[in-house]
Formats: sequence, C-alpha cells, structure tokens
Amino acid sequence: MKKLALPESVNFPEKSPQFTSECWFDDACILDMDYFVKTISGIKAKGVRPDLIGSIIAHYASKWLPELSGDETDIQKGLTGVEESPESVTASWMKKRFFVETLVGILPPERDSIPCNFLLRILRTANMVGVEPSYRAELEKRISWQLDQASLKEIMIPSFSHTCGTLLDVELVIRLVKRFIGLDDSSRGGAAMVKVAKLVDCYLAEAALDANLSLEEFVALGAALPSHARAMDDGLYRAIDTYLKAHPDVSKHERKSLCRLIDSRKLSPEASLHAAQNERLPVRAVIQVLFSEQNKLNRQIDWSGSFSGARSPKPDPPTRCLSKREMNAQQTEIRKLRDDVLRLQSQLMAMQVQMEKVLDKKRGFFRWKKLGIMPSFKSSISVFERIEEEDGEGEAAFGRQTPMEMKTRLVRGKAQPKWRKSMS
Repeated sequence: MKKLALPESVNFPEKSPQFTSECWFDDACILDMDYFVKTISGIKAKGVRPDLIGSIIAHYASKWLPELSGDETDIQKGLTGVEESPESVTASWMKKRFFVETLVGILPPERDSIPCNFLLRILRTANMVGVEPSYRAELEKRISWQLDQASLKEIMIPSFSHTCGTLLDVELVIRLVKRFIGLDDSSRGGAAMVKVAKLVDCYLAEAALDANLSLEEFVALGAALPSHARAMDDGLYRAIDTYLKAHPDVSKHERKSLCRLIDSRKLSPEASLHAAQNERLPVRAVIQVLFSEQNKLNRQIDWSGSFSGARSPKPDPPTRCLSKREMNAQQTEIRKLRDDVLRLQSQLMAMQVQMEKVLDKKRGFFRWKKLGIMPSFKSSISVFERIEEEDGEGEAAFGRQTPMEMKTRLVRGKAQPKWRKSMS
C-alpha cells in the first residue's frame, strides 16, 4: 500500500465558503489508516467545519469499504473483491472490525456532521463484524440524534444475532426510537416527530411480513411513539392489517390489543371504509370506526349549519369549495357507513330477541315438567278467550235486560239432549 508522508506544516483555511474538497479527497484515500487518523487530527486542529470533516471520513470509508457507499454497484464490487482476496475470511473480518472501530473513534462530536444514512451503514457493518458494544452504543446515540433523516432502506438492518428469530433487528429500531423520544424538545421538533412516526409505520409494515415477529415486539415498536406524533393513523392501520394477514393464528384477545394502538378518529375516510369491511378486525374495533365516522359526519353537518345560519356583516375571505364529484363521493361513503351501522344494529337486536325467546321457552318447559304436566297451550288459550268473551257479553247486556228476558235466556241456554230417553 502506498503511503504519503504528512508534511510538518499544513496550512488549512479557517472558514472558506468555497472550500473544494474533491481535489484532495482521492489523494487522502491512498493513505493507510494510521496516516489518515493523523491527517484528520491536523484538519480538526486547524478549525475546519465539522460537516466537511464528516464528508472526508465518509469518502475515505466508502473507498476502503464499498458497502458503506450505499451504491449497489460498489457493494457488488466489494463482495467480489472479498471473494477474490487472497486473505482468509477471518483476516478480512478482523480488518473490517478494526477499520470500523477506528472510524467511530475519529467521528466529529458535533451533531449533523455525519449523514444519518452513512451512520446506519456503519452500524450495519459493525453488527455484522461484531465490534465492541461501546462503539455500537456510540453509533446508536448519534443515529438517534438525527433519526428523522433516516431512510427506510438503511434502517432495515438485518439481525446478525443467533438468538433472534426475526430477519430484521426490530429491537435495535425500538432502542433508536426510545432514544429519540428521550431527547429534549430543543433537539427534536414537531416536524421531526412526524417524520419518525411515518418511518416507524413503514418499518412496521415491512417487518409484519416476518412470520417470526412476535406480538410483543410489534406492539412495543408501535406504542413507542406518543399519540400526538401521528397526525393520521392510516400507516399504522396498514401495518396492523399486514400483520394480521401474515399471522392468521392470532387470537381474539391479541387482535384487540393490536387494535388498541389505532385511534379511529385519526383514520381517513378511505381507511375507515376499508376497516368497516375488514373481517380480520374485531367487531368492537369496527363499531368504533363506524361511530367515529358518524361523529365526524354530525360535526360536519353542525358546522355547515352554523356557518350558513350565522351571517357576519363583513364578507368572509373566499375559501375552496368542494367539487360536485367530491361531495357525491363523501355522501356515498357516508350512506354506506350509515347502512353498515343500521345493519349491525338490526343484527344485534335480532340476536337479543332470539336469545330471549330461547330463554323463555327453556324456563317454561322446565316449570311444567317439574309439576308432571305437559300443557296444551292452544286449548288453554281458547278456553281463556271463551271465558273472557262470555264475561264481556254478560257485562254489556246486563244493564239493558228485563227479568223476563233473563229468565227466557237461561231456559233457552240449557243444552237439549240429542236423543230422547227411553221409557222402558
């Protein structure tokens, strides 16, 4: 390997806005590791910007380890070079481990001096070659500072542990998210929180396809963020639906615990319509979604009525009105949701009536059986009806009959025998 001697006095600009680093990046890449560390130390002593030092380190590392560049062609070249290298696999492994640990040691301490995706690629290599835990902890801390800048491709780090059954290192992402949440409010803003929430939802949707992903890990990552971090829960609902598809043996209790992560008030009309027709969700979750949509509709109607009823003397600024197609689409969705609510209510009432009939029938059967009598309900009903009719007629006619008419009616009311008695 060619080595360049470091000159005794090197003049670096203090803060030059047009500092062209590309002119000597390639020259620095031919240095071995010890000379490169000395060069970086001299650059830091001259007061060069931390982001520029980070660019130098990233360029140097990408030349020596092509998998750190993020380019697929460079990664393939690096893999081919490892296969064709005369060194043994163990020697190459140890060399990578030393290289990664040295890189972590010379990183600038300032935040945002190294791109987050580059740090994730270093962490992936560090987990693969098995560096010391202190170096991994340092990388995780730096990544959590700028987790909102991470991409889904780079954060999907595979699990290199033999004790972990999942393909992706879900526990690593849980630690990163919890570190990010533990930062003070000045370090992370509201926009950064929203970006991390979207990243976590997309990661959950990818990790849910793994059949070995446990419910506890899924719930721990989904609940790691506070409720105000997600403006909409559509991404989380998609991840939960993907998990239920990939894990059909999930029990009813576990499905309920999954659906507790979703706030039905934060679902879009499209997601609510899909959830109302989703057979994988529990009935309680579906009813919550339907009632949330009904409440949204009621609030929208109240708001439109108050807006049309209250007339201010000053004209309001022009606002965008919904088109006819959008209004028809909303009315169609609202009509479907109302129909679904009515259908569920009617089914519930029918089930309640049926259960009451079954309970009454069983209760009456056992009461007569205990007395040893099996009643004929039709005959008893007809007897009671006849008695009530006769009583009603008697009461109605009693006030307007004379004594002679009552006597005549009693004589006529006697049953005449069909056959005359024999005289013999």
